[in-house]
Amino acid sequence: MDHASEAKRLFLEGYNCAQAVFCAFRDLTGMEIETAARLSSSFGGGMGRMREVCGAVSGALLALGMLRGYDDPKDPEAKKAHYALVQEFARRFREKNGTIICRELLENVPVTPGGTPEERTPEFYDRRPCLQLVCDAAAMLDEMLSETQADDRELRVES
Repeated sequence: MDHASEAKRLFLEGYNCAQAVFCAFRDLTGMEIETAARLSSSFGGGMGRMREVCGAVSGALLALGMLRGYDDPKDPEAKKAHYALVQEFARRFREKNGTIICRELLENVPVTPGGTPEERTPEFYDRRPCLQLVCDAAAMLDEMLSETQADDRELRVES
């Protein structure tokens, strides 16, 4: 599946940035879209429209956790390896977009204050980078998943 195209489609359908990215990977996570959308719903607009960490980044990291995360709290190496993946994703996103912070990504974009999401109009999409950020996040995650899959294969061959 082309996860960037799917994330774009979902964002244009009205899902927030985090939902669009996380739900785009449901073919790999095995989650139903309703569950994936609820799980990621809090992270849109930089966490509930507070303009903190970009929702596209949060959605990608949720998917990364589902697909390459750790589950044993007593395994510091697994935790370290996963945090390295998170940091690498953030590095790549920053490299391409300058920051992972929503308010900085929207610095020159007029936005209405408060917690009420703006209506999705053609003007909304024209003045915001969000659609491109959603595509970037999904494409970067796909790239990293391909790389880590190759790493997993190399480890199995070496063992």
